Amino acid sequence: MSKLDMVKIEKTMKALRKNNMQAYFCETAGQAKQQVQQLIKEGDTITHGGSETLFECGIPDMLKNGAYTYLDRNAPGLTKEQIEEIYIKAFSADVFLTSTNAITENGLLFNVDGNSNRTAAILYGPKSVIVVAGFNKIVKDINEAFDRLRTTAAPKNTQRLHCNTYCEKTGKCVSLNKTDSLIGDGCGSDQRICCNYVISALQRHKDRIKVIIVGEPLGY
Repeated sequence: MSKLDMVKIEKTMKALRKNNMQAYFCETAGQAKQQVQQLIKEGDTITHGGSETLFECGIPDMLKNGAYTYLDRNAPGLTKEQIEEIYIKAFSADVFLTSTNAITENGLLFNVDGNSNRTAAILYGPKSVIVVAGFNKIVKDINEAFDRLRTTAAPKNTQRLHCNTYCEKTGKCVSLNKTDSLIGDGCGSDQRICCNYVISALQRHKDRIKVIIVGEPLGY
């Protein structure tokens, strides 16, 4: 990681703190897992959103093997109804873990969701929200966050989830074919994952959201 990257990370962390979010830096995914361990405690009820970053850090396995009440949405054999029940229980959890689609240098979190259980829990409910993100998700501003969604996050996630969308097939959002596309533009697929757009700015509940930036590229 270059000195320029570290300058960007430090600027972003300062902005997150100004927006009443805690900010941490970890050089590696392994250190990020250790940081998460320090932010949770035995007996906590914990769950998470769908996130490749969390798996790359080994966090779900840590939760399975720890002294926590782990609401595991990926447990084998769960029915659709049982998974949805975990989504609802997330609102009363002690801790909700997630990644983010992008973090702007002025301290905004940009998240877009299909089911929207992840964005809903970020906004309200869980006592603590811990966001883990590789430094590759830092962007200059909301416009770059939107571009990152359309060229990286959405296509890779639809390919991972095998969604029948334009970006799953082509690797980019159909809105990029327009010269004046706006946030919210996109395909008309029933399996579209870009349904609700959430920007987290200055937080009323100080330090509820904790952001761990990792000095490695992680997730989508």
